[in-house]
Amino acid sequence: MKKSKKIYLDYASATPIDGDVLKVFNKALKENFANASAIHDMAVENKKVLDIARKDVARFFDAHSNEIIFTSGSTESNNIVIQNFKNIITTNIEHASILEPARLVNTTFVGVEASGIIDPKKIKKALTLETELVSVMYANNEIGTIQPIKEIAKEIRHFNKTNNTKILFHTDATQAVNYLDMNVERLGVDIMSFNAGKIYGPKGIGALYIRRRTPIKKIIFGGDQENGIRAGTENLPAILAFAEALKITEKIKDKENKRLKKLQEYFVNKLLKNQNSLGPRVAALNQTLDNFNSSKVKINGDLENRLPNNINITIPKIPSDLLVIELSARGVMVSAKSACKSGDEKASHVIQAIRESEQGESLLNKEVDGSIRFSMGRETTKQDIDYTLKSLSQILSKLKKWYT
Repeated sequence: MKKSKKIYLDYASATPIDGDVLKVFNKALKENFANASAIHDMAVENKKVLDIARKDVARFFDAHSNEIIFTSGSTESNNIVIQNFKNIITTNIEHASILEPARLVNTTFVGVEASGIIDPKKIKKALTLETELVSVMYANNEIGTIQPIKEIAKEIRHFNKTNNTKILFHTDATQAVNYLDMNVERLGVDIMSFNAGKIYGPKGIGALYIRRRTPIKKIIFGGDQENGIRAGTENLPAILAFAEALKITEKIKDKENKRLKKLQEYFVNKLLKNQNSLGPRVAALNQTLDNFNSSKVKINGDLENRLPNNINITIPKIPSDLLVIELSARGVMVSAKSACKSGDEKASHVIQAIRESEQGESLLNKEVDGSIRFSMGRETTKQDIDYTLKSLSQILSKLKKWYT
């Protein structure tokens, strides 16, 4: 069964560029090509345009314009942050752009609960006089769980006040911008990473919010652009498109959140068809029901503290990559784990982390069942969900004789 129309359910990996954003981007490619660091008239004009865009981006986060540093994306932003410190605390479900550089320094990895959410008291317990930075993602890219950023910030502030320390708090907010409160003052963060490619803007442009007087040094050397923190000619067309994407996101966020939440509930209820509703928040973490042709479907991660566009499931014994390929053959595009790590053969480190928390012991990677992530977006419809679930049921019926 090959579907001519593609159903895209991989918005957590990348979003299509918004039509209005694309217009801004294309116009700037033609008109704003001059280097904003030069001193001739066209460059000076572009510098003014750049300053306005920086203010627009800062306004979205309730930040000052000189606290916004443009980068090539969240991977670069995260690397700038982590490579500035030697003693770090982070979680075991972070994106690879946090975990990989963190392994090069003295890092304490704090395990999340079986819900996929970190307990702020565990962060508090891990703090020492030597700690320089705490980095906790705002929302997980694989299972969509939302971390208690405000509560963690309070624990860090209390520790700093009590011990006269200056521990900084960073959050990778890449997945959160479309859906959550991004006010940096309310969140209590010192540094924040985000990008345009997840909010219907162009790829290749991201940013860092860095609170004033926060000691961050450059890791890429060259010119003195971006307050001396990020060398290289500013990508002005992408920056202007980034600012436009944030304006659109701000305008439609509440309405889109409600729409996606209804689709998410519909999706989950169809999966867990013996439930009449999400009920007591689907109490849901360990909910397994015998459906989809006798396959045990498990929802990964807490369903209450979760992004409204994310559903992540495990179907034991059936390889996730095979399910992704089978769904793709039917016109449904999903992911098995973070697209940045899809090339390796290991199970998702996020799923491994929550399984270890559930079972109270370390697991070999090969002992961890895979998962499938369905991440919805602005173009997702109820009909898309119906077709996806019908296709998944057919695939499981086909595969069960080999994998059950």
